[in-house]
Amino acid sequence: MLMTLSAANSQPAAGERIAPPASPQANAIVDCGWGRLLFAQTFGDPAALAEELREEGPDRRDIAVYVDDPHVLLAQAPLELFLDPSHMFRLDLSLYRPSKRGQRAFTVRPIESARDVETVNRIYAARQMVCAPPDFYERSQDREELVHLIAVDARSNEVIGTVMGVDHAAAFGDPDGGSSLWCLAVDPQARHPGIGETLVRRLAEFFQKRGRGTMDLSVMHDNELAIGLYEKLGFSRIMTFSVKRRNYINERLFVGDPGVEGLNPYAKIIVDEARRRGIGVEVVDAEGGFFRLTHGGRSILCRESLSELTNGVAMSICDDKAVTRRTVARAGVAVPEQIEANDREQLAEFLARHGSVVVKPARGEQGRGISVGLETIAEVERAVERARAYCDRVIVESKAEGDDLRLIVIDFKLVAAAIRRPAEVIGDGRTTIRELIAAQSRRRAAATGGESSIPMDEETERAVQAAGFALDDVAPDGRAITVRKTANLHTGGTIHDVTGMVHARLVEAAVTVARAIDIPVVGVDFIVRSPREPEYAFIEANERPGLANHEPQPTAERFVDLLFPLSMPAAVRRIGRS
Repeated sequence: MLMTLSAANSQPAAGERIAPPASPQANAIVDCGWGRLLFAQTFGDPAALAEELREEGPDRRDIAVYVDDPHVLLAQAPLELFLDPSHMFRLDLSLYRPSKRGQRAFTVRPIESARDVETVNRIYAARQMVCAPPDFYERSQDREELVHLIAVDARSNEVIGTVMGVDHAAAFGDPDGGSSLWCLAVDPQARHPGIGETLVRRLAEFFQKRGRGTMDLSVMHDNELAIGLYEKLGFSRIMTFSVKRRNYINERLFVGDPGVEGLNPYAKIIVDEARRRGIGVEVVDAEGGFFRLTHGGRSILCRESLSELTNGVAMSICDDKAVTRRTVARAGVAVPEQIEANDREQLAEFLARHGSVVVKPARGEQGRGISVGLETIAEVERAVERARAYCDRVIVESKAEGDDLRLIVIDFKLVAAAIRRPAEVIGDGRTTIRELIAAQSRRRAAATGGESSIPMDEETERAVQAAGFALDDVAPDGRAITVRKTANLHTGGTIHDVTGMVHARLVEAAVTVARAIDIPVVGVDFIVRSPREPEYAFIEANERPGLANHEPQPTAERFVDLLFPLSMPAAVRRIGRS
């Protein structure tokens, strides 16, 4: 168990000040786990600073910060170093005033356990940030210069955000009494507003109580949302620079993304993995997610995770939900009862037998036209009409109770599994539900590159009414309201990784689905009581699952392995043959 903030890292009690040493340390370096911060203002010789950057460890990201003459530093190793395209912002802690607005949806506390560490690294990986070794936090307990804070959901006790601070005075005797913020990250699936802002504020208040004069942070020059937040909090830009070493982690920063402009996250994650292996990439249609991968004498056209390896028959099976159900049922997969919506009397009898049903178009994707939890014949008939806007044939299905589980099967092996939850908002006692939905929709769109948002339609209104509210009502503070019945990510749902806990029976059933359809890459959807239990009901199979939704699981890696086995690292090929 890691110690709390007041004990761990030898931190002072609230309000206690730590005075900087009498003279600053020369050539100051702080190990942050994910890499080192090299404080350029403490290096008298740019050649020595460049040499330290060249000593960067594998899979780490070192940063030389507060570089006033970057051209001089770059000249020491022009082929190895580059100027980081970020801005530095500073908050004057003598002028900063804490927010008077309370926050009960989540709390902020220090890292206290190995589970906290594991979740922080999961958030880092989901945000494509470098993770620290799991034992780094425990090894850093007695270091006054490092501060690690996490935001924890008050209801679920899940870690939903994290930030790290560096105390410059404690680190190297900074005569200016400065501090800095690093690695601010919020879980992409977090539902609450203001997590990032609250973490920034808590860290600023911590350093303010320590008697520090300023708190700095680095932000990418084109991150307009973050810059807007920091300026609102009182940060202003300062003219200093950062320098990094050219490595594969930083490649996007010094090479850019040539030819991938406009690709959505589901295509880009595969393109990035292919380029990392030296596989040729030709973007055919960025807007549609089409690209061609070429390696040696092999060339394969893809649309996101759908490739030429998936044949037309398999696609046609997945395209028609009724055909999919019959195909997997013949293979022994458990399926819910289903009828086509043709006869009102038959619909009424089916509804009376099952009590609650699902209506969906026979063809379609991304949750369009699906209505869940219908309990009256009038609701069913309206839902059928909505579904017919997407397909003439409409299916009515008995509603299975439980959570929506998505399993990614590649080459007939499970690669990732996640529980998908419907969109919900948390009341604050001041804002209407309509406004909460709009704000949550903007956050989901920002977290997913525009791929997820909550439609303001009849289904959303029905879900809100089922919770006992109208869209223009103000929900009580802390009240969670489910605003969609389906857990589809494109309609604002969230995804939570459960790969390490899926019951073997569920894995077996998912692989059976893939083999029954004879499809090399598929997203299999079940309704389950728990991912740890064997019971399930098959819902559908998706021939083009979004691999980016399952980071940090190696979905893109396994996809590229499937397409180009010889591009795999030799060790991975040996494991695959064993």
